[in-house]
Amino acid sequence: MDSQEEPTINYSNLENSDVAFIKQVHKLYQLTVYGRWLFVCCLWVIIAPVCLWNLRTEFTLWQQYFTWVAVRYALAFHPFATVGLAFCIGMTVSVLVWQSRNILIGLPQPEKQRLEQQVFKIRQQGPSHPLWKLIIDN
Repeated sequence: MDSQEEPTINYSNLENSDVAFIKQVHKLYQLTVYGRWLFVCCLWVIIAPVCLWNLRTEFTLWQQYFTWVAVRYALAFHPFATVGLAFCIGMTVSVLVWQSRNILIGLPQPEKQRLEQQVFKIRQQGPSHPLWKLIIDN
């Protein structure tokens, strides 16, 4: 066994059936998806309006003379607004690509193992774990 490899855990000896374990892993995955989209929504609700408010003087110029050069200079002279909007757009695109990959190709094996190990840890810790009611309890 290579020292880089993580040991695999045999889940067949668990007290609950494999079907229940697979459902719990799926619930954790769904919770991860919802969490990522919630983070993206919070970015658009909190950061994007501040950045757009910082660009409000440029909007009047754009209404009169819209050119891509005007957009380029507005973004160049408002670096905080540019970084904020780029972060919002970048996080949205990254979550879209991540979720699309998972839908089209499926979860990569390391991510599946990470989710399985997390569910196993939640089961070991018991009801004191913050995710117990969302993942284990039905």
